[in-house]
Amino acid sequence: MADDAVEQRLRDLTLLRRVRDRIDRDYAQPLDVPSLARDVHMSTGHLSRQFRLAYGESPYSYLMTRRIERAMTLLRRGDLSVTEVCFAVGCSSLGTFSTRFSELVGEPPSVYQRRSGTGLPGVPSLVTKRVTRPIRNREASTGPAALL
Repeated sequence: MADDAVEQRLRDLTLLRRVRDRIDRDYAQPLDVPSLARDVHMSTGHLSRQFRLAYGESPYSYLMTRRIERAMTLLRRGDLSVTEVCFAVGCSSLGTFSTRFSELVGEPPSVYQRRSGTGLPGVPSLVTKRVTRPIRNREASTGPAALL
């Protein structure tokens, strides 16, 4: 009996990885949890519960984080307006985009764009992306390991 549960968990993890990879790849496309669940033959509730157990956040939250990460890159580049960036990363509502951006980054997208418009001269984009990655409250650490 326990072997069946382990096998099912491994199958679920494989399917969850497939969902996560699809979100990473297709973040700018119209994606919703019911269609992601249908694609891996899971119920919406089961996908959401299992995804949260595996990755610490809901599929929708993960999708929005990917979109905001990409938006940060586009805003730093500076050649698109906030509205253009919103639609380029797959958001259909400027209000929702701005609210979510502010929650994750700590400032509205327009302020972020103005502040980081010049980029970080001499700093490779890979380092800039890592340093400016949105961090959720539960990911923040105050211990010595946070400095590493």
